[in-house]
Amino acid sequence: MNTAHRPRRLAATLLAAALAGAGLTVAAAPAAPAAHAAASDAVVKLPFSSYSALAVDNVHQRVFVADSNVGYYLNSGTIAVYNFDGERLTTIITNQAHVSGLAVSADGSKLYAGLRDRIEAYDTTTYQRTTLASVGTDYCGRELAQSSGQIYFTTPNSSSLSQCATAETRLEGVVNGVPTTTGWLDYGDLLLEAGAGDRMLMGQPLNAKAVNPFVTVYDTGNGALVRGAARRFADDDGKGALDLKDLAFSADGTKVAVADATAGTRLLDADDLSDAATGYPALPSGATASSVAFSGDGKYIARGASATGSTPDLLVQPADPADSTAPLEFAFEGSLDGDKVVPRGMEWSADGSRLFAVTTNTVGNQYWLHIIQPPAVQYDARFTGGLTHSPAQAVAGEALSVRGKLEQDGPAPAEPLKVKATRTDANGTHELGTFTVKADGSFTVLDEPDLVGDATYRVSFLGDLTHRPAEDVTTTVSVGKAPTSIALIAPEEASMSSGIEITGAFTAQGKALPDRAVLKIVRTDRLGTGTLSSVTVAADGTFTINDIPRARRNVTYTVSWPGDDLHSASTASATVFVTR
Repeated sequence: MNTAHRPRRLAATLLAAALAGAGLTVAAAPAAPAAHAAASDAVVKLPFSSYSALAVDNVHQRVFVADSNVGYYLNSGTIAVYNFDGERLTTIITNQAHVSGLAVSADGSKLYAGLRDRIEAYDTTTYQRTTLASVGTDYCGRELAQSSGQIYFTTPNSSSLSQCATAETRLEGVVNGVPTTTGWLDYGDLLLEAGAGDRMLMGQPLNAKAVNPFVTVYDTGNGALVRGAARRFADDDGKGALDLKDLAFSADGTKVAVADATAGTRLLDADDLSDAATGYPALPSGATASSVAFSGDGKYIARGASATGSTPDLLVQPADPADSTAPLEFAFEGSLDGDKVVPRGMEWSADGSRLFAVTTNTVGNQYWLHIIQPPAVQYDARFTGGLTHSPAQAVAGEALSVRGKLEQDGPAPAEPLKVKATRTDANGTHELGTFTVKADGSFTVLDEPDLVGDATYRVSFLGDLTHRPAEDVTTTVSVGKAPTSIALIAPEEASMSSGIEITGAFTAQGKALPDRAVLKIVRTDRLGTGTLSSVTVAADGTFTINDIPRARRNVTYTVSWPGDDLHSASTASATVFVTR
């Protein structure tokens, strides 16, 4: 796994489990070493080949991950239970009923799970089960959420997997202990997400029967279910429809983040689901949004994606979209990490100290649980000593080095810090890219200014999850024209009868000339001054002047080039004594 802006990660022990037995089984974890999250990222291999849900018990520090295993009505389900360090504690296996949809009660005492034909509750310390309600048979997989102390879940009306994508799906609940049909329904695998303030989100995935899917907010207070704001995203031409993969409330419930496979991470105001005034930057090029989650302390947002190669699959960054601190980036690659973050595959601990993210391989038949710890402390950084540049006289079209130093508090970073640079000239502001800070804090910005005049260089350190941003540093450089020169080789003496041949070379520094230089030739003798035919230099800069002098004695030939917008003028002279 390639990473940027973060400490080294701890290689994980692969945990495998043999799933066997009938009825409800609580299997003790094997006595294999655990993957302890001593570094920022620990990884465990999940003991199943499908995925349905992830839930976190913050009271007892437990993580519950469920498989899907739909496709046959006698399939059993699996819930793997880990602690916050990645050690597998138990494996719960259900009898001939796949499991999907998980939620933990507010007090951490119960884990609720949606099974094929019932909703069950498990004690989070003893793992003993009770059946909460018998419900309509599910062949596709449920969503489940707890809001205002009530349980809400979806039931797709389908009798085979082939119907699941477009199945009519009902929103139901167990309200005050009584199974309830809410009356809300639509097509597809409707997603549910509970949030602060007695609110719950429902979102619709894109499918053949829902070409303009919705997101809506429900008020779940007092055991009621009242729909509030709702939004569809396609315009009048049908463009811009939502391709929903995940959705989440911010910690304070004022914002909604949506993982849209088409548009990336949308940030909405929860009250009316309008676009927030400031949104998040686009995901890296080539990354498709798959998952999203806010930390419980309100500090961070995690944005999961599907990407290839070194393109990040996960960004962990400040939840405030106006905060430009560079994100913690994770690129998952291969058999030790998975290849991408699964939809609905991320949850945070309540205090924001850990992010739990599920990844899968390209095929989608292996799964991993990542336990990521963003740094709890940020340190200051600052530029010192201003900026210098070389050469002292910058010229258009030639390399220029701008140097400076960035100091940072705290421990030395495991990976080099990066600074960002821009150049502002008469043509506007130009992004120069990022440049690596060496271990001693020094850095060099390389540029080739292409315009004569003042150029202001601005260097920024945007910070990362370990370091706060530094105040920008600037310097203004006067960029001059690139010099040119003309060299002549002429005979000391020549005759009027044999003529004169002068050879020469024209050189121009900086940016290459758009066309070959045309040189002006002026001859001065005792009869006066006159202009001869111009000469065009060859591709290698050489040229030849041939002339039949008209007078004896000293004849001076002056060769000149007038310059252009980026190059200075140049001139050279040669004097020849002419005999009869």
